Amino acid sequence: MKKLFCTIFGHHYSVSKRVTSHIKEYKCIHCQKQVTTDVSGNLSTLTPELEDINNALEKIYQQRHHNAQQVA
Repeated sequence: MKKLFCTIFGHHYSVSKRVTSHIKEYKCIHCQKQVTTDVSGNLSTLTPELEDINNALEKIYQQRHHNAQQVA
């Protein structure tokens, strides 16, 4: 039933994870479909490969910001 809702009205995404300040992961509140922003800023289905990339980016992003805060 929930997939039917998304088929008719479209997905209703909410942010599920902030990878960096401009890359986020989203999840549909109805059917639980997961997407992420790609290189050009469009939404792409969250594949295992993109999930690994996002995890690596998040780790690098957090290390840079953590180090920058210690220096300041």
